Amino acid sequence: MVAARPLNVFTLYCPQTLYLNVMITSAIPVIAVSDSARAEDYYCRILGFAKMFAYPPDAKSEPRYLGVARDGVWLHLQSYKPERAGMTDAFLWVQDVDLLHGEVSARGAIVQLPPTDQTWGTREAGVRDPDGNVLVFATKPRESRAG
Repeated sequence: MVAARPLNVFTLYCPQTLYLNVMITSAIPVIAVSDSARAEDYYCRILGFAKMFAYPPDAKSEPRYLGVARDGVWLHLQSYKPERAGMTDAFLWVQDVDLLHGEVSARGAIVQLPPTDQTWGTREAGVRDPDGNVLVFATKPRESRAG
C-alpha cells in the first residue's frame, strides 16, 4: 500500500485512496500541414501566433517542423506527414472568445463557427487553417450571459 500524501496542485487523488504524483503538466497539439510556409503565414499573420522555432532552421523546402506560440500556448506544425493535413482538431481555452474572433476574423481567418453559446455551457468559435485543420476557441460562460 502506498502511503497517502497531502493533496496539492501536483498530486492527484485516486479513487482507490492512493495519492499519485502528477507528471503531465501541459500538452502541445501537433498539427499536420501540407505547406509549412503557408501554415506559418496563416498561424502567425492571421491567428496572431509567433514562430518560436523551425526545424530544419534554415530550410526553404518541405518537410519542416515548426513551433508557434501565443499567450503561452504552443502549437506544433509539421509537414512530414502531408497526407494527414486537415485531419486535426485542437481545443483552446481563451479569456474572451468574442474578442479573439473579432481580431482573427478582421485579419482574414477562415471562420467555421462564429461565437456561439453551446448547450453544454461554453461559448465557442471555430476557425480552419488553409488545410482544413480546426481550432476551436472557447470561453466558460459569464454570469451575465446566463439570463
